[in-house]
Amino acid sequence: MVGIPLPERPRRTPCGRLSSWATPDPTVVCITSTLLGTVSRMTAATPLGTPVVAPPTIGVLGRDWRATVTPGGAVEQWDGLGALDWFVAADDRWHVPAREPAVRQSLVEGTPVVETRLRIPSGDAVHRVYSVADHGGLAVVEITNDSPLPIAVAFAGAAVLSARPPTDMPIEGIDLPAGAVVFPVGHHATLTVALPHHPGSELARSGRLPAGLPTALQVARGWLALAERASRLLVPDPTAIGAVVRERCQLLLDGPADAHERPVDFLLSIGELVRMGSVAEAWMPELADAVAALPAHVADPFLGAALDAAGRVCVAADDPRAERDLHQVRNRLAREHPSANAGPLKAAESVTGLRDVVALERTIADGTDLFPHGIPAPWLGQHFEVYGVPTGTRSSVSFAVRWHGERPAVLWECSGDPVTLTSSGAAPGWSTTDRTGETLWPAPTGAVPTVPSAPERPGAPDGDVSFS
Repeated sequence: MVGIPLPERPRRTPCGRLSSWATPDPTVVCITSTLLGTVSRMTAATPLGTPVVAPPTIGVLGRDWRATVTPGGAVEQWDGLGALDWFVAADDRWHVPAREPAVRQSLVEGTPVVETRLRIPSGDAVHRVYSVADHGGLAVVEITNDSPLPIAVAFAGAAVLSARPPTDMPIEGIDLPAGAVVFPVGHHATLTVALPHHPGSELARSGRLPAGLPTALQVARGWLALAERASRLLVPDPTAIGAVVRERCQLLLDGPADAHERPVDFLLSIGELVRMGSVAEAWMPELADAVAALPAHVADPFLGAALDAAGRVCVAADDPRAERDLHQVRNRLAREHPSANAGPLKAAESVTGLRDVVALERTIADGTDLFPHGIPAPWLGQHFEVYGVPTGTRSSVSFAVRWHGERPAVLWECSGDPVTLTSSGAAPGWSTTDRTGETLWPAPTGAVPTVPSAPERPGAPDGDVSFS
């Protein structure tokens, strides 16, 4: 698979949020259609729409521009550049998405491709917005009329680029803001406009929408490939799959927590960023600050996970001295605060933040201990696969679970340093030092799983598993 390299080092705005990735050659976070077949990572059970838990950020890595998409679909640009809002004239009346109760919003496969659906007679007006780096940076807005009747769509608050001029028909039935433009959209048709990231550019002054822009699916798959550099979790909870991608993508755009005020969250964040390809060396000064602040956070149940994340960053930075210093800090904290170890983390019922992503992974593998709490009850009887879950600072594991009646068959492959795998919760007494292999674990206690057919995977026959 062709990789999508991450830029060198994040720069922060005065408000402390990550606004860009400083690099001489900014990366376009999308891929061409010729690569789509090589980066598809979703099973047939994975929903395209991932729930939104907070107003999502959109933008392009390597560029300063960012915007927040409101629950109604308005694109609120950062740095005071204004908001692009939309309005729909349907067969019955004008609809204002910001005030309509029948508005639903989701993320395409968990990525920063935001879909907002507005109920109109006999269907929906579907608003999708995403950013591309083409032509200096554009926020592309697609409006699909998913109804059997024509509609009109108005945009206000910021100038947009369009392939055809807006209608000059008088607007009736609504008081739109000054400068609003209106476009007709036929039944089951799609209108595309774009918001330039740089309003003073020559393209912005022309008002013309460039041809050949990446599609929403292409951009979503590019972000998906980026997020799954950290790990790929094809677990039996489709919502969790998209939520993991969502949290990682939003971290890429928003940046980590403050190293001094929230050192545990900062270390968890940069651990994820480095696993997705961020240059580790650039984080080392702030990593040192965060580690120095940890003694005030010994009661945090994610302390151990944060130290593990810091260790992986030190290894990625090839800094043996930092590794030794971190080891001493870990030993000192364990000696001075022996009750600080809260035991293995357990996954929450839903993934709503980066900590939940970490807890989900550590439910799967707490170091070299696979499923320390046992296989989660909702997963019993369902085939699943995970790829690249950390087992140490220099090692990871990929494995698949296939059910033989009530017993799980496990096929694994280890990467990095040699480790001894165990499973205190699912198969007490089992251990292996083999880098690859398969085994049959005992039936889970207190559960009688049902056995569905194996999930479909693009390009692989039924039941086939490959960790390459």
